[in-house]
Amino acid sequence: MAIAQKKTVVRQFDGSLTWGYLPQSGFVAGETVEVLDPAGRVIPLLLSQIKTIAYVKDFNLDQRVDPEQIGRRSFLSRPRSDGLWLKLGFRDNDVLEGLANFDLGFIESLLDDRGLSISAPDARSNTQRIFVPRAALVSVQVLGFIGSTPKQKTIQRASATLQTQLFGE
Repeated sequence: MAIAQKKTVVRQFDGSLTWGYLPQSGFVAGETVEVLDPAGRVIPLLLSQIKTIAYVKDFNLDQRVDPEQIGRRSFLSRPRSDGLWLKLGFRDNDVLEGLANFDLGFIESLLDDRGLSISAPDARSNTQRIFVPRAALVSVQVLGFIGSTPKQKTIQRASATLQTQLFGE
Protein backbone atom coordinates (compact mmCIF):
# COMPACT_ATOMS: atom_id res chain seq x y z
CA MET A 1 0.00 0.00 0.00
CA ALA A 2 1.42 3.39 -0.97
CA ILE A 3 1.79 6.10 1.61
CA ALA A 4 0.09 9.38 0.72
CA GLN A 5 2.57 12.10 -0.16
CA LYS A 6 1.76 15.70 0.80
CA LYS A 7 3.14 18.93 -0.63
CA THR A 8 5.96 20.33 1.52
CA VAL A 9 8.37 23.22 1.66
CA VAL A 10 11.55 22.33 3.55
CA ARG A 11 13.41 25.32 5.01
CA GLN A 12 17.03 24.79 6.08
CA PHE A 13 19.13 26.90 8.43
CA ASP A 14 21.38 28.07 5.59
CA GLY A 15 18.33 29.72 3.97
CA SER A 16 17.85 27.20 1.18
CA LEU A 17 14.39 25.91 0.32
CA THR A 18 13.37 22.55 -1.10
CA TRP A 19 9.93 21.92 -2.55
CA GLY A 20 8.67 18.36 -2.66
CA TYR A 21 6.49 15.60 -1.30
CA LEU A 22 6.64 13.75 2.02
CA PRO A 23 4.27 11.54 4.01
CA GLN A 24 2.88 13.07 7.20
CA SER A 25 4.86 10.71 9.43
CA GLY A 26 7.58 8.09 9.26
CA PHE A 27 9.74 10.01 6.77
CA VAL A 28 12.99 10.12 8.78
CA ALA A 29 15.51 7.47 7.68
CA GLY A 30 18.61 7.50 9.88
CA GLU A 31 19.84 11.09 9.92
CA THR A 32 18.25 12.10 6.61
CA VAL A 33 14.90 13.03 5.15
CA GLU A 34 14.36 11.98 1.54
CA VAL A 35 12.18 14.51 -0.25
CA LEU A 36 10.59 13.64 -3.59
CA ASP A 37 10.88 16.86 -5.62
CA PRO A 38 8.24 17.93 -8.21
CA ALA A 39 10.46 16.56 -11.02
CA GLY A 40 10.40 13.06 -9.44
CA ARG A 41 13.96 13.02 -8.05
CA VAL A 42 14.73 11.98 -4.48
CA ILE A 43 16.70 14.64 -2.58
CA PRO A 44 18.34 13.55 0.71
CA LEU A 45 18.50 16.31 3.34
CA LEU A 46 20.29 16.11 6.68
CA LEU A 47 17.82 16.25 9.56
CA SER A 48 20.25 18.40 11.59
CA GLN A 49 20.20 21.13 8.89
CA ILE A 50 16.40 21.33 8.55
CA LYS A 51 14.64 24.16 10.36
CA THR A 52 11.04 23.39 9.39
CA ILE A 53 9.03 21.20 7.07
CA ALA A 54 5.81 23.00 6.16
CA TYR A 55 2.94 20.96 4.75
CA VAL A 56 1.33 23.42 2.35
CA LYS A 57 -1.74 23.75 0.12
CA ASP A 58 0.26 25.24 -2.78
CA PHE A 59 3.99 25.20 -3.56
CA ASN A 60 4.26 28.91 -4.55
CA LEU A 61 7.40 28.17 -6.59
CA ASP A 62 7.68 31.79 -7.73
CA GLN A 63 8.12 33.07 -4.16
CA ARG A 64 11.67 32.54 -2.91
CA VAL A 65 11.38 34.44 0.40
CA ASP A 66 8.22 33.09 2.02
CA PRO A 67 6.63 30.29 -0.04
CA GLU A 68 5.10 28.72 3.08
CA GLN A 69 3.10 31.90 3.82
CA ILE A 70 2.78 30.94 7.48
CA GLY A 71 1.32 34.33 8.33
CA ARG A 72 1.29 35.09 12.04
CA ARG A 73 4.00 33.40 14.07
CA SER A 74 2.04 33.62 17.33
CA PHE A 75 -1.59 33.38 18.39
CA LEU A 76 -3.47 36.64 18.93
CA SER A 77 -5.34 35.07 21.85
CA ARG A 78 -5.87 31.66 23.39
CA PRO A 79 -6.29 28.99 20.66
CA ARG A 80 -9.76 27.52 20.24
CA SER A 81 -8.75 24.01 19.14
CA ASP A 82 -7.76 21.22 21.51
CA GLY A 83 -4.09 20.47 22.12
CA LEU A 84 -0.84 21.70 23.64
CA TRP A 85 -0.16 25.38 23.01
CA LEU A 86 3.61 25.52 22.43
CA LYS A 87 6.18 28.25 21.94
CA LEU A 88 9.21 26.92 20.04
CA GLY A 89 12.62 28.59 20.19
CA PHE A 90 14.96 27.84 17.28
CA ARG A 91 18.76 27.74 17.06
CA ASP A 92 18.76 30.94 15.00
CA ASN A 93 16.77 32.84 17.71
CA ASP A 94 13.52 32.60 15.75
CA VAL A 95 10.30 31.93 17.68
CA LEU A 96 7.13 30.17 16.52
CA GLU A 97 3.95 29.29 18.39
CA GLY A 98 1.80 26.36 17.42
CA LEU A 99 -0.76 23.87 18.60
CA ALA A 100 0.25 20.20 18.89
CA ASN A 101 -2.28 17.39 19.13
CA PHE A 102 -1.76 15.77 22.51
CA ASP A 103 -2.39 12.15 21.64
CA LEU A 104 -0.50 9.02 20.68
CA GLY A 105 0.56 10.66 17.41
CA PHE A 106 2.40 13.34 19.42
CA ILE A 107 4.48 10.70 21.20
CA GLU A 108 5.12 8.76 17.97
CA SER A 109 6.29 11.95 16.24
CA LEU A 110 8.77 12.63 19.02
CA LEU A 111 10.12 9.08 18.94
CA ASP A 112 9.94 8.01 15.28
CA ASP A 113 10.47 11.30 13.45
CA ARG A 114 12.52 12.98 16.18
CA GLY A 115 10.53 16.19 16.16
CA LEU A 116 7.24 17.98 16.77
CA SER A 117 4.31 18.42 14.45
CA ILE A 118 2.23 21.54 15.09
CA SER A 119 -0.56 23.57 13.54
CA ALA A 120 0.31 27.12 12.56
CA PRO A 121 -1.32 30.02 14.44
CA ASP A 122 -3.05 31.29 11.27
CA ALA A 123 -5.44 28.55 10.14
CA ARG A 124 -6.23 30.42 6.89
CA SER A 125 -2.58 30.50 5.74
CA ASN A 126 -1.01 28.33 3.05
CA THR A 127 0.63 26.16 5.73
CA GLN A 128 -1.52 23.39 7.18
CA ARG A 129 1.02 21.65 9.47
CA ILE A 130 4.64 22.29 10.43
CA PHE A 131 7.15 19.64 11.39
CA VAL A 132 10.09 20.89 13.47
CA PRO A 133 13.05 18.53 14.04
CA ARG A 134 14.33 18.24 17.59
CA ALA A 135 17.81 19.32 16.43
CA ALA A 136 16.38 22.69 15.27
CA LEU A 137 15.09 23.62 18.74
CA VAL A 138 16.76 25.17 21.74
CA SER A 139 13.58 25.56 23.79
CA VAL A 140 10.00 24.34 23.97
CA GLN A 141 7.66 26.18 26.29
CA VAL A 142 4.16 24.89 27.05
CA LEU A 143 1.91 27.94 27.20
CA GLY A 144 -1.23 25.98 27.95
CA PHE A 145 -3.32 22.89 27.49
CA ILE A 146 -6.56 23.43 25.67
CA GLY A 147 -8.97 20.57 26.10
CA SER A 148 -12.64 19.94 26.00
CA THR A 149 -14.10 19.65 29.46
CA PRO A 150 -17.15 17.52 30.14
CA LYS A 151 -20.25 19.66 30.39
CA GLN A 152 -21.46 19.92 33.93
CA LYS A 153 -25.04 20.28 35.01
CA THR A 154 -25.58 23.82 36.15
CA ILE A 155 -29.21 23.43 37.09
CA GLN A 156 -30.34 20.54 39.19
CA ARG A 157 -33.71 19.09 38.47
CA ALA A 158 -36.31 19.39 41.15
CA SER A 159 -37.30 16.09 42.62
CA ALA A 160 -40.79 14.70 42.06
CA THR A 161 -41.59 14.92 45.79
CA LEU A 162 -40.87 18.65 45.82
CA GLN A 163 -43.32 19.14 42.94
CA THR A 164 -46.11 17.24 44.66
CA GLN A 165 -45.61 19.19 47.89
CA LEU A 166 -45.69 22.48 46.06
CA PHE A 167 -48.92 21.96 44.15
CA GLY A 168 -50.54 19.23 46.16
CA GLU A 169 -51.86 15.98 44.82
